[in-house]
Amino acid sequence: MTKAADLKTKSEDELKDQLMDLKKEAFNLRFQQASGALENTARVQTVRRDIARIKTILGERGTAAAAS
Repeated sequence: MTKAADLKTKSEDELKDQLMDLKKEAFNLRFQQASGALENTARVQTVRRDIARIKTILGERGTAAAAS
């Protein structure tokens, strides 16, 4: 689980890279869940929330840039 304060210190490129990695992990977790091989079911929710955190920060930065 990533804290929002930690994410705010990262650059936009780092956030986009981390977002892509988390999306790939979410896909793999969904695949494991469908096949019945998923052991840590709580990881699905954690990954989804981390994705939402990153998208929120990127959106805030986009809004701030547009307002300037």
